[in-house]
Amino acid sequence: MSEMSKDVRQFIVQADDDGIRLDRWFKRHLPDANFNLVSRWARTGQLRVDGARATPGDRVTQGQTIRVPPAEAPKPGTAKPKIIRRKLSDDEIEFAESLVIYKDEQAFVLNKPPGLATQGGTKTTEHVDGLLDALQYENEGRPKLVHRLDKDTSGALLIARTSRAAAYFSKHFSGRSAKKLYWALVVGVPEIEDGMIDLPIGKQPGTGGEKMHVDPKEGQPARSRYRVIEQAGNRTAWVELQPLTGRTHQLRVHMAAIGHPIVGDGKYGLQDAFLTGGISRKMHLHARRIKIDHPDEGHDKIDVTAELPDHFAESMKTLGFDIALGDASDAIDDRAPLSREQKKSIAKAHAKSVRKERRGERRGRGEARKK
Repeated sequence: MSEMSKDVRQFIVQADDDGIRLDRWFKRHLPDANFNLVSRWARTGQLRVDGARATPGDRVTQGQTIRVPPAEAPKPGTAKPKIIRRKLSDDEIEFAESLVIYKDEQAFVLNKPPGLATQGGTKTTEHVDGLLDALQYENEGRPKLVHRLDKDTSGALLIARTSRAAAYFSKHFSGRSAKKLYWALVVGVPEIEDGMIDLPIGKQPGTGGEKMHVDPKEGQPARSRYRVIEQAGNRTAWVELQPLTGRTHQLRVHMAAIGHPIVGDGKYGLQDAFLTGGISRKMHLHARRIKIDHPDEGHDKIDVTAELPDHFAESMKTLGFDIALGDASDAIDDRAPLSREQKKSIAKAHAKSVRKERRGERRGRGEARKK
């Protein structure tokens, strides 16, 4: 959100709020403005989106400007109700603290496990937002979410520790200067090993907004970059992904759209998204690294790498993929990307080490049979 003026307030819709209803936006960002107040603003023409009159049921899009009337002074004798939060158990506090992989005065980064939602919703009572009270530490204010990961996506999740940091990070996520790099296993191997997917995405009709799809006519612009790091025959590929826009389920929709759904993503790949041979049915999409400028001047950039969850790491091992190869081709850095010759050299060295390892395993099994 943007800074407020003294009178009329204007807010820019961020990527994390793309597609949500206006009343839901108020609940997230201006909880003091209840539904009745928002409805009154709408009826009197004071509530506007990009200059046009709006209603609470309208959906907003990233980049739009929401015009909000000045905050109303509380009536005499009315006190602002206190937000009562559920007291966390010792186990929940310990669990929340175990997720922290980076911490400084303005932010921390969690390694979110798969299966844990970022925010609550219908029938979702366990989520990262509900654990943030455990991570307040010495600060007075409660930590704040500034972006999200899907429930079944694991990895690096940045949390702001102050309101100033939250505004700073939100601006950078909106402006795309924050860099996020994902790892995924996909079904099959893309013919183009280093490509760009530029396909607009919109909500799929009849799904209640729960599912997205490629929509050339009414979808929002969406661009994703992918690069094949390594492949296991024609069965599957390990890819590096970078979302260059911030649409809901973007990477999942884009990879399925080019015929290579993310392994374990039954929502978009249906039955084709699952592999046999002991490969986990959980989704193999992981926010490997996040890199963003720091709110404090003179401070180094926040640059954090999140370790793979167990099921993803086990699949990598089963398929013979070497994690070091992925970090060697990391495109999130500001350096020039590896040339084709460099990548071939890395792949050749890796293949040699794998063949050597497998020969050793076969030799060991043969000796065991002789005994």
